[in-house]
Amino acid sequence: MTRPITLFTGQWADLPFEEVCRLAGEWGYDGLEIACWGDHLDPNRWDDDAYIKDRLDILERHGLTVWTISNHLKGQAVCDDPIDQRHRDILPDGVWGDGDPEGVRRRAAEELKNTARLAARLGVKTVTGFTGSSIWKYVAMFPPASDEMIAAGYRDFADRWNPILDVFEEEGVRFALEPHPSEIAYDYWTAKATLDAIGHRKSFGFNFDPSHFMWQSSTRWRSSSTSRTTSSTCTSRNRSRTSTAATACSARTYRGRTPAAAGPSSRRVMARCRGSRSSAR
Repeated sequence: MTRPITLFTGQWADLPFEEVCRLAGEWGYDGLEIACWGDHLDPNRWDDDAYIKDRLDILERHGLTVWTISNHLKGQAVCDDPIDQRHRDILPDGVWGDGDPEGVRRRAAEELKNTARLAARLGVKTVTGFTGSSIWKYVAMFPPASDEMIAAGYRDFADRWNPILDVFEEEGVRFALEPHPSEIAYDYWTAKATLDAIGHRKSFGFNFDPSHFMWQSSTRWRSSSTSRTTSSTCTSRNRSRTSTAATACSARTYRGRTPAAAGPSSRRVMARCRGSRSSAR
């Protein structure tokens, strides 16, 4: 069976959800990985039956399905230290609140729990995103960071994410962290430490983006399969090239990465994607 090709909507969250669906459907995509920002998905409306029906109806109208949803922006705020203007720029008012750092982290964590609930309502088994990190600020390694300082960062991650993962497990959904600079896991060794910190919970895995290899030194990942499974905690992004991914990973295309605020408008970026589909087989 060929693997479905889906489009991640986060790069085009300045476009209305219906418009992104229309364009993706016209270009022949099989589905979307829907971002929980812009007007695409609101996790806090997970218990609104009319809202859930509206999102699913829009997808159906354009011949699309959803296998994965994403909440990178709110996930980033769960563990980050410091919380500062960078977060104010990416977080909605409801999560930012008065800007008190611990309050921001708590509200972000609650939205991640609601994201799991929303995923379950949509019939989705995987949520992708970021975790943030209280120890990324030590990555330059001078002045030296002690082993205890690093261990404390992993304990902080476990303390904040275990309650979130409890809800994921209640809902039968898994969280897939994208290893990335500024996250608790950004290469092979930190990914291993992350899994150790939470006891290798089955509700937590990795969103595998091969584009990070060169500048993250993430080359120690083992690859053994390119088959897609919606129940996996590991997904793989493909940028119009052939790639193998970790066992039982799913592939997604991730084109037009430049956001509208940093370059061409989303409509122009998406127009350049037209006719450039790749099955990554």
